[in-house]
Amino acid sequence: QVQLVESGGGLVQAGGSLRLSCAVSGRTFSMYTMGWFRQAPGKEREFVAAISVSGRITDYADSVKGRFTISRDNTKNTVYLQMNSLKPEDTAVYYCAADRTRVVHTTTRAYDSWGQGTQVTVSS
Repeated sequence: QVQLVESGGGLVQAGGSLRLSCAVSGRTFSMYTMGWFRQAPGKEREFVAAISVSGRITDYADSVKGRFTISRDNTKNTVYLQMNSLKPEDTAVYYCAADRTRVVHTTTRAYDSWGQGTQVTVSS
């Protein structure tokens, strides 16, 4: 398994932007599919975005398409989530996750390593 540490969360006004980062320990980062999920109070954890090991394949939840961009830098063992045009409904704890199967999955059960989460709050 790998260890994941998210950063970059915070408080932003609606329409603003944030970039989340997830630093991953270990030399096998480039072998993992990476995903971002989020969980709002009282709600289930939900898929946000995922990226293949090469970075060529990405997938997004419909609610964030066109606003969020996932990317990765395999030389820095880091995955990013650029979030633009933020809305109050984007408020949640955002989690980074790693999947050893090398398939771009959108379900939480496919991912076997998780970070501790970073809070994103969007004010109206």
